[in-house]
Amino acid sequence: MKLHELRPKPGSHQPPRRLGRGHGSGRGKTAGRGTKGQKSRTGGGIPAWFEGGQTPLHVRTPKLHGFKNRFRVEYAPVNLAKLSTAATGTLITPDVLVHDGLLRDTKLPVKVLGNGDAPAGVTVHAHAFSRSALEKLQAAGSQAQRISWPDGLPVEEVPEESETDGATSARSRRQRPQAAADADQETSASAEASASEADEVVSPEEQAPAAESETEPEGESES
Repeated sequence: MKLHELRPKPGSHQPPRRLGRGHGSGRGKTAGRGTKGQKSRTGGGIPAWFEGGQTPLHVRTPKLHGFKNRFRVEYAPVNLAKLSTAATGTLITPDVLVHDGLLRDTKLPVKVLGNGDAPAGVTVHAHAFSRSALEKLQAAGSQAQRISWPDGLPVEEVPEESETDGATSARSRRQRPQAAADADQETSASAEASASEADEVVSPEEQAPAAESETEPEGESES
């Protein structure tokens, strides 16, 4: 085998199509592009991202307008108006609400809202209470007990600090280091003052010559 005897494998090399060479070639006139249209023009074509005129993907995609809170808890709401007919001394729990048909969704925690009048002298167990509901229940002499989800166990309520109390405590916490620094400065100043007073104290022996020197001019004046 010599270099000039090398040939490609049969069928591996196809000659290019000769377009627009008359009717006899089978690809004359329109050269396989059809009649008119965008695809038949020189340089014409449809880009890969074109979707036929419908709203394209980059427009359909949301552009981060706002966000979704991953820690949001969805509750099944129950208004006080549905509980207003309860008799005094009744214990109202989520199971009781389901039994009476006042609660449909049993897969969500229950939150009592303050729309309507609160029943008097009842105990309400729920997973959450709105502030208005708590105020109305307390005014009506009822008790509100928060329970855990999904166990349904009682939750101990921690007293919340008011805004003024929180500001006072924060202010006092901020003032403690400053007060300590002021106290240190006062102690150092008092120590320096005491040291200077000790330096200014004069012994009796030193005072005696001073007194004699003061009396001598008077004697000379008398003489």
